[in-house]
This record gives sequence, C-alpha cells and structure tokens, in this order.
Amino acid sequence: MAWLILLLSAVCEAVWATALGASEGLSVLTPSIVFLVALAASMAGLGWAVRRIPLGTAYAVWVGVGAALTVTYAMATGEEPVSAAKVVFLLGIVGAVVGLKLVPHTAGSRDPQDSRGAHDAGTA
Repeated sequence: MAWLILLLSAVCEAVWATALGASEGLSVLTPSIVFLVALAASMAGLGWAVRRIPLGTAYAVWVGVGAALTVTYAMATGEEPVSAAKVVFLLGIVGAVVGLKLVPHTAGSRDPQDSRGAHDAGTA
C-alpha cells in the first residue's frame, strides 16, 4: 500500500509541476489552485509513505517518477520536443525506480511487513 501511495503522490508531483508552469508565476487562478491542491496531496502522500519506505528510497522514487511524468506530459502536449535521447533517459529513470522497488529492505526497514520487530527476534 505504501508504494501505491508513493506512486500516486508522484503523479500529484507531476500535476503540481505542470500546473505551476501554467500558472505564470501563480498569477492565473485555476492553475494556481490546481498547483496548491496537488502540492498538498503530493506532500501528504510522500509524508505517509516515508513512514513505511526508507526516506532516501521514497524520495528518489517520488522525484524520479514525478520528473519522468512531467517531461513525458510536456513532450506529449508539444511543450517540449521529443528526442530519442530523452526517451532513453526517461526509460532509465523508470528502470531505476523499478530497481529501487526490487531491492530488498535491510533489517533496519521501517516497513513492518518487511522486517521483524525486536520482540520477535528470537522466534521463527
């Protein structure tokens, strides 16, 4: 569940970043409101996720997915030119995010499903 919340908050990051650009320095009302709502949702989701996913991993995934979605949206809408190099590097970001998800948590993990608590250390 924590990973799903983290990914949804990364989507909100892409939304607020795009809305910030459309708000012309927070001077256009509708994109400014979208920016503020998406920013709050994105931060709340990230904050919730870091209670269960290590901060460094969660932040890297949040930033990576958000950035990749922001650039992909900009290319899809024609705001930014498409190039083979950009696509390769965006796939690299997505690959790195998948890799971070696949790396096993260490014993210091804060995810209660991934590690046993101290009271369980001697039981099988």
